[in-house]
Amino acid sequence: MALLAALHFLTDNNMNTSTAPKGRGPLGKSEMRLAYSMILPTLLIVLSIVLLPLLANFWISFKPVQLGDLRAPSVIANERIRPAPTAVGDTADVSYRLRNSSQKGAITDIQFKDELPAGLTLAGELDSRCQLQGASLSCDLGDYEPGFRETLKVPVTATQIYIDNPDNPRASKPQIEGTADNILTNNQFTLENFKKVFSADEFWLVLRVSLYYTVFGTIGALVFGLFAAQLLSTTFPGRGVLRGFFLFPYVAPVIAVAFAWVLLLDAGPGGTLNAILLKIGAVDGPVNFLGQRAVPFTVFGFTFKFPVALTTVISFEVWRYFPLSFLFILARMQSMSSETYEAAEIDGATPLQQFWYISLPQLAGILAVLFLLRFIWTFNKFDDIFLLTGGAAGTRTLTVDVYEQAFAVSNLGAGAAVAVVVFVVLLLSALLFFKFSPQDDG
Repeated sequence: MALLAALHFLTDNNMNTSTAPKGRGPLGKSEMRLAYSMILPTLLIVLSIVLLPLLANFWISFKPVQLGDLRAPSVIANERIRPAPTAVGDTADVSYRLRNSSQKGAITDIQFKDELPAGLTLAGELDSRCQLQGASLSCDLGDYEPGFRETLKVPVTATQIYIDNPDNPRASKPQIEGTADNILTNNQFTLENFKKVFSADEFWLVLRVSLYYTVFGTIGALVFGLFAAQLLSTTFPGRGVLRGFFLFPYVAPVIAVAFAWVLLLDAGPGGTLNAILLKIGAVDGPVNFLGQRAVPFTVFGFTFKFPVALTTVISFEVWRYFPLSFLFILARMQSMSSETYEAAEIDGATPLQQFWYISLPQLAGILAVLFLLRFIWTFNKFDDIFLLTGGAAGTRTLTVDVYEQAFAVSNLGAGAAVAVVVFVVLLLSALLFFKFSPQDDG
């Protein structure tokens, strides 16, 4: 999606600044074919990396897949010799405890093969489904229903060969083959995952929280990035060092900065921010910034609920990712002509008027692209919220819900269905951007 936005932006600029030829000659067509042939391998690799997981997610979203269904049903065997022979002529049973690993899927046409330990001879009747040729045991076990268990016994007598090699009683591991239906690859499809997602009351709340978090986090990052770029676009001593400090939130490891924020905002006695607020008398008691859902407050007779934890998470998002916007905006501002600003200053334009009528129109294109990129990345954001609150206290977004459904509840199908909803929302957002985004005038 980010690549499409960048290509859209660059294509529009090229179309605005140059005139495309009306036709192509033989040389132009040859160059075009050569260019396509050179870029085709890279394009195929990128498409495979992007499309294959996306198609797999759509496939799973229509499947009743649980976490335990990732592996197809199989027969699990545990071999034992009881009682262990200690002298020549002792009798024992070579026991195979067999079970179907799945509680849902059956296994058909099960073929069992194994080599008995050297020095053991048959001492009784075999199971009617089995045959023994020398030391080779083969059995046709038929079908196993879901959860089926049984014990297969082979009565044997120990000889001197076995007594002389007591440290290696098992000659080989049992070889088991069977046919089982794999829910991931069969033709069984269902809409139950989507019905479960959309019928849940919490889904719409989570969707609202996701949009609230994404919109305010994106706008906040752009506004602070624009403000920082304005501050650091002029020349002054130490500007390079200050620019480096501004990049620290973005380049620092997320787990480190998230842990630092948790310590700063802790509601306990170790919380730095609460200690400062209590010291200056700003609050009557500690504020649980990361664990309190909402605080009611009244304005002009109307009572509102202020989302404490969600606002804290949005603040972290803005603080961590405004440097990216700052870099893009600053690069665009450095390419603007200073003559326009000099002429405006001579005409008596104030700094605010210069920003509003000169800078902002030229920054509109890059701001639009940044908004789309930040909207997509913020809507997909998982690690920040999970590290700070774990999705509690009203901060559960759709990406956190994907994790909860797929791994906490072990319902991979429902998790994939939520991921499809995320994809659709982002796709619609990108289409709206391409239709209504402003063009860069620079």
